[in-house]
Amino acid sequence: MTACAIEDGTAAAVEAGETVDPGSDDPDGAEEPAADATETADVPAAAVADVEDAAAEAADPPGTPVVEPGPAETVLLPAARMPAAAEEPVFATAATAEPAFTVPAAAAEPAFTITANGAYAARLTTAGAASDDTGEAGADTAAAWFPERWTLDGPEPYAVPLPLGRPEEADSEVVPLADGRVLIRRRVADRHTFSLLYPTGPGTGELPLGAVECAELALLPPSPDGVSAYALSAGEHSTALWLVAGGTFGPEHIADLPGRCSGGVWLDRAGRLLALDREPVGGGPVKAVAVDLGRGAEMTPLLQIAPDSNDRLLLADPDSGLLLIRSDAPGHDRLGWGVLGSCLPVRFPECLRLPDAAVTPFAVQPGQMLMPESCAVALRIDGAGGSWVGVWRPAGRRLHQLPVPEGWLAGSGVWSREGVLGLPYANGETACAVAFLEAPPDVERAAGPSSAGEERSGCPGSGMQPSAAVAPPSVCTPVPLGQAPLVGRTGPG
Repeated sequence: MTACAIEDGTAAAVEAGETVDPGSDDPDGAEEPAADATETADVPAAAVADVEDAAAEAADPPGTPVVEPGPAETVLLPAARMPAAAEEPVFATAATAEPAFTVPAAAAEPAFTITANGAYAARLTTAGAASDDTGEAGADTAAAWFPERWTLDGPEPYAVPLPLGRPEEADSEVVPLADGRVLIRRRVADRHTFSLLYPTGPGTGELPLGAVECAELALLPPSPDGVSAYALSAGEHSTALWLVAGGTFGPEHIADLPGRCSGGVWLDRAGRLLALDREPVGGGPVKAVAVDLGRGAEMTPLLQIAPDSNDRLLLADPDSGLLLIRSDAPGHDRLGWGVLGSCLPVRFPECLRLPDAAVTPFAVQPGQMLMPESCAVALRIDGAGGSWVGVWRPAGRRLHQLPVPEGWLAGSGVWSREGVLGLPYANGETACAVAFLEAPPDVERAAGPSSAGEERSGCPGSGMQPSAAVAPPSVCTPVPLGQAPLVGRTGPG
């Protein structure tokens, strides 16, 4: 299969006798990406692209109406302190007028990492008194960093401290595995050591795995297979990919990937297809690429929105094929979405643009086969006052901004298949808790031009939010960008 870009044209629209607005979420075209996602959900490969639409939006030609975000696109809810874990969360409704938003302060701690299946999580913390291998707590140990494992799939969440006889450095990294063990990376001089930690009665067991000698090394997000852990080490001309847990004899060098690679998003449930953001040797635009671990880390293009744009993949849902993308193709960094394997363009919704806050997606609702536009997406919103949560669906036209529990571990959360978002938090009242938040519904507007945005878009009564400035209709015209030979492959026998 050949990766393709999308060029604008009017032939298809003229022949059909229709008026098409590629910048709006056309409900008539909502089924096409779902069908494409079905064919490529397990083995994704095609590039998602929209060259001319992005260029048109960036240029903003005279006379082209631009839909500005407003109350119809963004729903602000008042901040409220979340109740204790045993109580039901209380939120204001969408009908509430827009008040001043009070943002709780985010915890200034290392990352809180959750397994792909949502069963376990791990973090480094200094909270509470940690006991050493003898089971005795001391002032020195209590004030030091130590790993902590959270169990999230039981009747109630609980945390297990995993301290050793020595404090951990704040720049260490932890990744939970599906069996409950926690991988820790420590830096020792010019080496990075790896060990598996697990509770053993009153103490902590440690299984050393080995070390990698390099200047810098970063762990990738937990693998969907639950037993493997990977890391990247960037060099001058290439990036080394390491299997640091789950191998046979300690850390194993998998491949040297050309360029400087970063990020890391898993594209399937088997832990075979990995998306990375790659910067070419000598500089150039950053493009997301797919790495097939089942074929010797073979690399193929994944995103190519515009030739000179920086196109990064932030999140991917293997069930529906929904992609969350950050790109500067419109002229500045914007959040966009697309469907893996679809010929429809990447769209950049206006409601995800907040003037005084940064918006970053961190979780996608799973299990929405054939319905990528219906997936609820959780977004971390960072403003001057702190961090809070946004909930958005591609098929909707609203970014719902919601209060978070005090002590929310910012940027972390797990969706259930039913659309309930669990937000882990720890504060002075509780050391381990999860607040559950049900995704607000997106109420469609009644027929007729109920807003200037709909009227100017040429789609009155569509009930969908235009994602960018009005642009000419688009049709799929393949433009070769490189082979994407992942579709239809089977693993090596």
